[in-house]
Amino acid sequence: MKQLMASLQKENAERRLPVLRMEIDYELATLFEALQNQNKKKIQDSKRKLELYRREWLMLVHETSKK
Repeated sequence: MKQLMASLQKENAERRLPVLRMEIDYELATLFEALQNQNKKKIQDSKRKLELYRREWLMLVHETSKK
């Protein structure tokens, strides 16, 4: 049962990574636009989102590297 759960977690992580990459790319574009417009609120919002995405990315990479 543990192997089945680990396998499902790894599969879910592998499916989530490409989606998360697109979300990060979009948020980086949003941050770039906010920087160009000197919009401090949007800059802070984007930085917060990117930090959350970074944490999720690290967790997912860890999940996919498990044997």
